[in-house]
Amino acid sequence: MTFTLFDNEERMAGRAEAALRDLDFGSDEARAAYSELLDAYRKSLREQRRMMRLGDRLQEQLSTVNQELVRRRAEAERALQQLRDAQDSLIQAEKLASLGGLVAGIAHEINTPIGITVTAASILADQVAGLRRQFQAGTLARSDFEEFMTTADEASRLVLSNANRAVMLIQSFKQVAVDQTTADRRVFELKPYLSEVLTSLSPRLRRAGHRVVVECDEGLEVDGYPGALFQVLTNLVMNALQHAFEAGKTGTIRIRARLFDADTVELRFTDDGNGIAAADQGRIFDPFFTTKRGAGGSGLGLHIVFNLIVGTLNGSIAVQSQPGEGTTFIIGFPRVAPARPVAV
Repeated sequence: MTFTLFDNEERMAGRAEAALRDLDFGSDEARAAYSELLDAYRKSLREQRRMMRLGDRLQEQLSTVNQELVRRRAEAERALQQLRDAQDSLIQAEKLASLGGLVAGIAHEINTPIGITVTAASILADQVAGLRRQFQAGTLARSDFEEFMTTADEASRLVLSNANRAVMLIQSFKQVAVDQTTADRRVFELKPYLSEVLTSLSPRLRRAGHRVVVECDEGLEVDGYPGALFQVLTNLVMNALQHAFEAGKTGTIRIRARLFDADTVELRFTDDGNGIAAADQGRIFDPFFTTKRGAGGSGLGLHIVFNLIVGTLNGSIAVQSQPGEGTTFIIGFPRVAPARPVAV
């Protein structure tokens, strides 16, 4: 069935051969020319058949190659998706680890004011019980009552101040924890929010002994995603604690935020630590790149920062650094985040 295209040509060639036998060409030269023409036609048919067979083989080979390419592409896409899934899982684990560290730090931080409150309340309760006994026994003197009032004033002051301190810590933690675990958009004032974030991180900062300075325009409101901003600042702080300062040495972290123009917020995060080598500056946002692989570095902190700023905040980030002269991350993002497309 492959060569049925040439059946008609073969029949014509057969007729031409019959004509060569039966016709009178009038001369041997004419018969020889006709015979040569017939031979050429036969050769052409054979060549066409050969080319057809070759074309069929090439078509089969091309089909095989295409099938192999499709298979390899499917395998590559599956491998890429698996890599993305693994990366997403690692990033999520990094975020949860950050939240876990925040919980531990806040729990430790709250223990102090709660402990002082309990102690002061216990002392006040003992003083009240003693005063009641003296009153019931009729032995209560003016000096005893004055001493009780002094103790009660001091205990009340300690209870109120430390209870307020605990409430402030809990409120800060509650807000930033909600922001971190959701992708909700809301309007928030930037300067108080920066203070809330740093309050949540204060246990780690205080243990390290570093000074943190916040400079922000008063009344600067942002309509966006505070959870993403919290994660960005947390990762930048942890990156500075791990990489910028040598163990036992203290330094300064400075956060400056301002309205760069009518629509853009500029946030500069600066430390006066070790700085970043020029060869590493182009790679610090790459996933899994870290200079402290054996010291707890995952290489995902700044990669998460980059993704959140570019993807969620719709902004940009750049780095300026000189070895031994500290590092500055320059972040810009819209004051009013653009609307995300609605999935349909």
